[in-house]
Amino acid sequence: MAQISDEGALIEIIKEVLAAHPKIVEDYKKGKTGVLAFLVGQVMKVSKGQANPGLVNKLLKEELGK
Repeated sequence: MAQISDEGALIEIIKEVLAAHPKIVEDYKKGKTGVLAFLVGQVMKVSKGQANPGLVNKLLKEELGK
């Protein structure tokens, strides 16, 4: 089982997760940074546990900062 470290593939999954959870995204932007763990978990779920968690964390923060 290979880990997914392709940023392009991970960003697609991240965008899908963020679109599916607008309330959580809103909470994060209001300062509830604890929801980041939930979003990482959702990305891991969609990727069937194959996403690189460190990279997911970094990319999620970048996407949420836009």
